[in-house]
Amino acid sequence: MTASYDLMDYDEVLERFDPVMGLEVHVELATETKMFSASSAEFGGEPNSHVDPVSLGLPGALPVVNAKGVEWAIKIGLALNCKIAESSRFARKNYFYPDQPKNYQISQYDEPIAYDGYLDVVLDDGETWRVEIERAHMEEDTGKLTHLGGADGRLQGATSSLVDCNRAGVPLIEIVTKPIEGAGARAPEVARCYVAALRELVKALGVSDARMDQGSMRVDSNLSLRPVGTEEFGTRTETKNINSLRSVEQAVRFEMQRQARVITDGGSIRQETRHYQETDGSTTAGRIKETAEDYRYFNDPDLPPVIAPKAWVEEIRVTLPELPWVRKARLQQEWGVSDEAMRDLVNAGALELIIATIEQGASSAEARSWWVAYLTQKANERDVALADLSITPAQVAEVCQLVKEGKLTNKLARQAVDGVLDGEGTVSEVVAARGLEVVRDDGAIEQAVDEALAANPDIVAKIQGGNNKAAGAIVGAVMKATRGKADPALVNKLIAEKCAQ
Repeated sequence: MTASYDLMDYDEVLERFDPVMGLEVHVELATETKMFSASSAEFGGEPNSHVDPVSLGLPGALPVVNAKGVEWAIKIGLALNCKIAESSRFARKNYFYPDQPKNYQISQYDEPIAYDGYLDVVLDDGETWRVEIERAHMEEDTGKLTHLGGADGRLQGATSSLVDCNRAGVPLIEIVTKPIEGAGARAPEVARCYVAALRELVKALGVSDARMDQGSMRVDSNLSLRPVGTEEFGTRTETKNINSLRSVEQAVRFEMQRQARVITDGGSIRQETRHYQETDGSTTAGRIKETAEDYRYFNDPDLPPVIAPKAWVEEIRVTLPELPWVRKARLQQEWGVSDEAMRDLVNAGALELIIATIEQGASSAEARSWWVAYLTQKANERDVALADLSITPAQVAEVCQLVKEGKLTNKLARQAVDGVLDGEGTVSEVVAARGLEVVRDDGAIEQAVDEALAANPDIVAKIQGGNNKAAGAIVGAVMKATRGKADPALVNKLIAEKCAQ
């Protein structure tokens, strides 16, 4: 945060006020086509190339519901422990904005497809917090505005805007929480952990890639403050289109401190949308926030009710994969790791990489050791995410196999991994090019052992006197002489045999 903002100290905020949150998470579904037309829903493409009369809102164009979008909406609802409506309806949400070609959005209002659910969220210290879900409803995404003249393409400071309708009509599920009360100082953390858990869930369901950096998962954070000891909610603000976990946490914290200062200084909070600023974690005022009545919802006359018979819902239920938290508990038990260790590898972004490495033949201990220790260090040095390192789980498993076969020592294995990370080729190509494979010439190794023993008679005496730990110095000398390529097991065996003579 910068000093230019008049913010209340966070501890003072908590002494005076109780934060109440509401989170609206928009998840783009990874269907091939849009929600109400046959245009491609693929991310990217030349501006306005994935469009058609429906997504452009041309007169006379009629929408047709994407059946896969409905199925995946039900799947999300079931995973969130929601009730599934046997009959739900689409409505028109009327408002003007340049990225909304029809001047209304097809959404669901008073008859959502999924409602009254919950998601149990694990916080940083292992405590579980239940977030109640109000509804999960289907709608179409809007287009995208690119603002020119502002920082990072944002509205702040922009002088003009361009409209790209490629995203208009892409299937979207909006997941709305009930008011989250009682979180106190942990409100920002609860928000971040909830969004993280939701992202993990939809990815596991295979319905979205949940790429926050590409806008396929976006968060609107509602926040209000009420004086400690009171029940009535304060006036809320809605910070729109937050696109990272860190930003979700910062936006909640900033609004708590900003609103507290305004209220304490005798001001009043406007019910408005606000824009999150990535540069310093602040929020800035947008437009006055509409109420539901302002949108003039009414049932879309071009779309019939969505019917979801119980038998179909149950068919979808049995297709649900093992949910992330269930799998995590199972793996933790199978691997024999502590709660803290499991949280560390999850927070490092290593869980899926470890699982993939095990599937390629490595043991869980080997996979965890590489990804959580050595490769995490390399990712930090390169300032990239662990998953963005230029090495695959299959390649890590290959290195593990070479160590297991005695063809690489642990030290040589790290050199092989370094070569792959530096773009020198595959594991086998790096091993060959760098000459890393363990020396198998017994005669050469025996000569190196003899030379090391002859050069260190005092250490030989210690070994013969029963101090087996002293052999480490001889092993080190042999490894140095062979540039780390000697088989350690053979070296230790030869030292023991020769010192016993």
